[in-house]
Amino acid sequence: MEERYNPADVEPKWQAYWQEHNIFKVFEDPGKKKYYLLEMFPYPSGKIHIGHVRNYTIGDVVVRYKRMQGFNVLHPMGWDAFGMPAENAAIDNNTHPAAWTYENIRAMRAQLKKMGFSYDWDREIATCRPEYYKWEQWLFLKMLEHGMAYRKESFVNWCEKCQTVLANEQVEQDKCWRCSRPVHQKKLWQWFFRITDFAEDLLVYCDKLPGWPDKVTVMQKNWIGKSVGSELTFQVAGMEAQIPVFTTRPDTIFGATFMCLAPEHPLVETLCKGTKQEKDVAAFLEKVAAQERSLEGLEKYEKEGVFTGRHCINPATGEEIPIYTANFVLMGYGTGAIMSVPAGDQRDFDFAKKYGLKIRVVVQPEKAPLDPATMETAYTGPGIMVNSGRFDGMDSEKAIEAITDWLAEQGRGKKAVSYRLRDWGISRQRYWGTPIPVIHCPDCGVVPVPEEDLPIELPEDANLLEKGGSPLPVLDYFTHAVCPACGSKDARRDTDTMDTFVESSWYYLRYCSPRFDKGMFDAQAVKYWAPVDQYIGGVEHAVLHLLYSRYFMRVLHHFNMIDFKEPFTRLLTQGMVCKETMTCPEHGYLYPEQARKEANDTFVCTRCSREVDIGRVIKMSKSKKNVVDPNDLLEKYGADVTRLFCLFAAPPERDLEWSEDGVEGSNRFINRVWRLAMECMDKIDKQQVSAFTGPAADLKNPAARALYIKTHQTIQKVTADIDESFHFNTAVSAVMELVNAVYAVDLDSADNQMHSVVLAAMENMVLLLSPIVPHFCEELFEKMGHQGSILEHPWPVFRKDSLETDEVLVVVQVNGKLRSRFSVDADAQEAAIKDAALADDKVAKHIQDSPVKKVILVRKKQILVNIVV
Repeated sequence: MEERYNPADVEPKWQAYWQEHNIFKVFEDPGKKKYYLLEMFPYPSGKIHIGHVRNYTIGDVVVRYKRMQGFNVLHPMGWDAFGMPAENAAIDNNTHPAAWTYENIRAMRAQLKKMGFSYDWDREIATCRPEYYKWEQWLFLKMLEHGMAYRKESFVNWCEKCQTVLANEQVEQDKCWRCSRPVHQKKLWQWFFRITDFAEDLLVYCDKLPGWPDKVTVMQKNWIGKSVGSELTFQVAGMEAQIPVFTTRPDTIFGATFMCLAPEHPLVETLCKGTKQEKDVAAFLEKVAAQERSLEGLEKYEKEGVFTGRHCINPATGEEIPIYTANFVLMGYGTGAIMSVPAGDQRDFDFAKKYGLKIRVVVQPEKAPLDPATMETAYTGPGIMVNSGRFDGMDSEKAIEAITDWLAEQGRGKKAVSYRLRDWGISRQRYWGTPIPVIHCPDCGVVPVPEEDLPIELPEDANLLEKGGSPLPVLDYFTHAVCPACGSKDARRDTDTMDTFVESSWYYLRYCSPRFDKGMFDAQAVKYWAPVDQYIGGVEHAVLHLLYSRYFMRVLHHFNMIDFKEPFTRLLTQGMVCKETMTCPEHGYLYPEQARKEANDTFVCTRCSREVDIGRVIKMSKSKKNVVDPNDLLEKYGADVTRLFCLFAAPPERDLEWSEDGVEGSNRFINRVWRLAMECMDKIDKQQVSAFTGPAADLKNPAARALYIKTHQTIQKVTADIDESFHFNTAVSAVMELVNAVYAVDLDSADNQMHSVVLAAMENMVLLLSPIVPHFCEELFEKMGHQGSILEHPWPVFRKDSLETDEVLVVVQVNGKLRSRFSVDADAQEAAIKDAALADDKVAKHIQDSPVKKVILVRKKQILVNIVV
């Protein structure tokens, strides 16, 4: 038999078998329990990178495991094909976005198939196809009809290079998230989705997602940003205009000595018009337009502003206070206006000092009275009310409600809730996207496209304009339209396209019935498959794709199209793949193949032979050239070795440090198992013995009994590691231990009983490894005499009577400090151990009434339980 595993022969053989026998094709089956696993679908860039390989391998292991457990498993793949990346790449490569996209899809599909991923390719979708985006156009019209989509003129984040609007979430450090060019503010007519209608529900359900990482739900909570406070009304002096202000500190209203408006506030230009401040305000607005207008961005700039030339009336004191526009006020938070209380807010204090504005103390701390003339910082804590009329002497925290009620009685204030979350601006002035299905009529205004005219197809024969501008506004055959309402022939089609995140907000439902042509999806198919049981992707999507997907499900739920609100029951955010950088003094960053290892373990540049500097281990990046091409790995090692390394090197939620030695180690392990299997098949006569399946107690040979117990302990360990935590690295380690145990058996001198146990160990070993290295295990399973695919064989089940029942010590910590010890049976389940730890009297004394945040259990020679409160 073959001495080494040959992936070049084995892997194509089994990929062809799976395809020929439709092994991965699934249908709804009410008689079977479903399991829907999905990895975030890729943008078709042309090549899969090693991050893709890791992400999809994690999902593939779970899918194969669940299938062997008897689940009806949906595991689809598709392409997030619209958006700026395709346009930018097409410009750089002098081609058309459509041609670029479709060719890349073809190439990436072939790469994914070579990895052996278990996708049902009959369900493949591409979001750039009319049969897909027709249905989001349909949903847009439905949302427009119900007031959930609307158009308004507003300041937006504008990227000049990409020639489009960016959502706040897409601006990173003043720069476009795609091209890294500076972003500035521009006023445009835009389409919006009213995501704020669901702000409270999205927030509440953050605590109803136990299968999501805490870091993601915390990020979403912070992005939604709920604040409870008051809305106070300031009358503009000499004008009819009023300025509403949201504040969480109405107790400080008597200390408000000036007002600050966001530069984008619609009143700013009105207030300064005709005053001597008009030019100064205009210059200031132009300056601010080039700054990052986000909460994070504010910290990078000096706090500055300019007087608008107008005053407003403090609703509590009746005095006129100056109105400024200031760069530290955001239109996207609260009302875009703040009442400035310099004695109680450090930002206001610094601004007042800078511009010589009045400071009035209205909350005095009990022990150290404040004097505005000597204050060096603002006082933000509670205290006793002063200089506050009828509220003098009152506790400031009690005054919050009292002052709000008092102003409400006079019609100058009310209790209010504010959210940081803004409505989702979906308009993009780009070509490669879903056309917005409305018509602009000179007589009727905005008119929805009739449903029977959908889809409004993007003309794929159009060429980008100079600098990558959208050709849609200049294509008469696209823009010219007849008004559906009045028949006017002077109407024009909307030439904006939708944000690409619209496509990715519902694609997982389309997979349930991808060829359904009577609606967004077949309701019965979605009822069977959805929601997604396990979603896998990067944490960078926490406040973009993941939040928008949750919003879209609420829209569909509102229209009674689905009976659930949350799209993903469990979420795994995998870590990054990292590698050290290599830098040549002459040639800069080098690709790994451009550095040659010398005998003294140093590296030299292959181009100039100068010594290479080995840098930090950082996220793989094309710009830093610390990347590994999966095609090279497939060529040298095959898919299964690549998969094994990605799973063994680190737990999925942690960053993976790339190591050529680690890949070699995975290759050695696979071939070690191969040689062991070949030796067992050569030396064990299967005509004389069969794999032992009884209780361990029936084995009289102590060595055979010990190996059999080790086998069932391994089944238990691997099952738990995959089922409970996706810790494939420790699952592989457990199988390695079993391999070592079988290697220790002298097959030449072993009796038939030992041979039968070795057969049992080998068969279970192959079954346990099959989700991780599927081609390899399919081949071994066939050589062991089995028919069909290993995927059609059930997952092994450990025998409880064949696990050692000796007791094991449990050590319990509370917040990392030792609090108790007790013993349990070695085969005790994790849940039972955690319950026993929480019920322990010594532990309970240290927890008391504190809520338990997390219970962490680690199994080694003894069991460690750490309770976090």
